[in-house]
Amino acid sequence: MLSTGRDGHGSPDAPGGPDAPAGPAAAPGQVRRQLPSFLVIGVLSTLFYLALFVALRPVTSSQVANLVALAVSAVANTAANRRFTFGITGSDGAVRHQLQGAVAFLIGLGLSSGALALLGAAVPHASRVVEVTGLVAANGLATVARFVLLKVWVFRKR
Repeated sequence: MLSTGRDGHGSPDAPGGPDAPAGPAAAPGQVRRQLPSFLVIGVLSTLFYLALFVALRPVTSSQVANLVALAVSAVANTAANRRFTFGITGSDGAVRHQLQGAVAFLIGLGLSSGALALLGAAVPHASRVVEVTGLVAANGLATVARFVLLKVWVFRKR
């Protein structure tokens, strides 16, 4: 198990550990270390989200299925990124991180709900494949916003 510093961050060897340099000068190296983990977690979270959406869609509207699937996957995504991408262990700040991650969730919800609404207006009886394609595009935009928010606000060095 990783030891945690007084600030609740992981070991000095962890990507966001207490000995990691902070500030703009450290950003490029940190991003190169963090991006692969973020991308793997993002792909897994997206697959989980889309599976939940498709499973819920036959029993509810596209908007409700989107909301539930995105909410469940966003909590898991924030927890995984906290631990694996940004190297933060322990429970200190976990609730705050989830609440801050909720801002990224709302951005994703706005983009995906907007995509579904536009799709519903343009193609009222779109197939699941078309709905999922629209959601993947919206999630692509949300992913960029999520990484930036997680990096510069939620998991920034204090």
